[in-house]
Amino acid sequence: MAAQMGGQPVLILPEKVQRYLGRDAQRMNIMAARVIAEAIRTTLGPRGMDKMLVDNLGDVTITNDGVTILDEMDVEHPAAKMMVEVAKAQEDEVGDGTTTAVVLAGELLKKAEELLDQDIHSTVITAGYRLAAAKAQDILDKMAVPVSRDDDKVLKQIVITSMSSKGSEMRGEKLAELCVKAVKQIVEESDGKLEADIDNIKVEKKSGGSSADSKLIQGIVLDKEVVHPGMPKRIEKAKIALLNLALEVKETETDAKINITDPEQLRSFLDEERRMLQEMVDQVKKVGANVVLVQKGIDDIAQHYLAKAGILAARRVKESDMEKLARATGGKIVTNIKDLTSDDLGTAALVEERKIAGEEMIFVEGCKDPKAVSLLVRGGTEHVVDEVERAVHDGISVISAAIEDGKMIAGGGASEIEVAKGLREYSDTVGGREALAVNAFADAIETIPRTLAENAGLDPIDILVQLRSSHEKKDGKNIGVDVISGKVLNTFDIGIIEPLRVKTQAIKSASEVAEMILRIDDVIAAGKLEKEEKEPGPGAERGGMPPM
Repeated sequence: MAAQMGGQPVLILPEKVQRYLGRDAQRMNIMAARVIAEAIRTTLGPRGMDKMLVDNLGDVTITNDGVTILDEMDVEHPAAKMMVEVAKAQEDEVGDGTTTAVVLAGELLKKAEELLDQDIHSTVITAGYRLAAAKAQDILDKMAVPVSRDDDKVLKQIVITSMSSKGSEMRGEKLAELCVKAVKQIVEESDGKLEADIDNIKVEKKSGGSSADSKLIQGIVLDKEVVHPGMPKRIEKAKIALLNLALEVKETETDAKINITDPEQLRSFLDEERRMLQEMVDQVKKVGANVVLVQKGIDDIAQHYLAKAGILAARRVKESDMEKLARATGGKIVTNIKDLTSDDLGTAALVEERKIAGEEMIFVEGCKDPKAVSLLVRGGTEHVVDEVERAVHDGISVISAAIEDGKMIAGGGASEIEVAKGLREYSDTVGGREALAVNAFADAIETIPRTLAENAGLDPIDILVQLRSSHEKKDGKNIGVDVISGKVLNTFDIGIIEPLRVKTQAIKSASEVAEMILRIDDVIAAGKLEKEEKEPGPGAERGGMPPM
């Protein structure tokens, strides 16, 4: 980048730095974003394909979960990274619909490029897209149907719809039932609103068995073992002390030196240590606890005293697990052993160490109305159990969204076709060049049913024509594509249902990232790239934009 001053060129940026301007910058960014969308497009829907991801250590991940694929991919292009952020935002907000959001963003950019080629300014396109996104939210709100937290059948259908694309559909019924029970157990009412925080559901995975062996525990499963072989492995009617402290002799805060000149002094020093540990264990016994779960360490001598007292103990329990244990058992986490009282103890019908897939685990179960529960997920191999875990995460996320919002919507591309129809009618009232962008948005959103049909081996044009004509009829707004039968049907009748939030968030995220990418007309290398230029890594490109 140089400027002429008195006939002399003045260098503003280093010579080797590449700079992309205007249409070049837009074209490059759109292409990078579309490549990302195309990469995961084939995974959409129940008949979507899987991707095998191999990292530089040779570890393999097999999945068709959009956010997992994008997370594992080594993406370098800045515009492509923005698409990855779309998937992550969708995952954090709703937990499902990540592929939908990214595919839609890619299609919005493709349609925008066609408008840019017709000399329509990017500001006009983004203004049109903003209008279309707001109108789409209104259309979806009007389409939505109320759902009750007590309607188990409908909630189960919502989970099965979400899980059907995860390869675990053959066990979908059982897993869906577990997900519904788990979320319903942790729902709480606050200011008249229902809240279902899925962080209170602990998903523990173990390979071995099949996904049908997965189960819900009315309590918490800890990936820990009993600390001492002399301790009982099973305690019924458990009274549980939750301690955020170490059952060890505390070291002094400052450096201290003890001079021992006599063996008797050493003995009294050790006796004092032992007495302090005995006091801690006596305090636990006094309050009536028969299970001790400690967030920090337990001294060997303390373990011995606990074992003699017939108390089951586990150490180094994670902070997040301690919080869940408190919610499940009704106990309080104590940070000072002297403050421990019988009122602080949690209760459970059973605490037991069991061997699962060759590893010991502690089950705290049979809690009375627990507000935190565990799902033990099983699968034949490590890759299968990972994918089942992702399916379960999506399942509990969609039920949580459905219960919190109390609204659901027809799946199978029905809502997208209805939105596209509404936007085309709306574009007539917008007028001007923005109307072209609104129409482009309507065309882009139809990519979802089109892709569902393509991935199922159906003729996408036939399916789109049938869907459009069905939606023109008075009662056709819930007509979508059933990819299993290959027919166009009322998706509510066949149980293809999604929470409203999945759709609204996908449209919001996709339109926002498309608008942001379209508004970029200049790509300049930033100052940090100078270091990379001096020390280029393997495969690095000198003085240009990072490669895809």
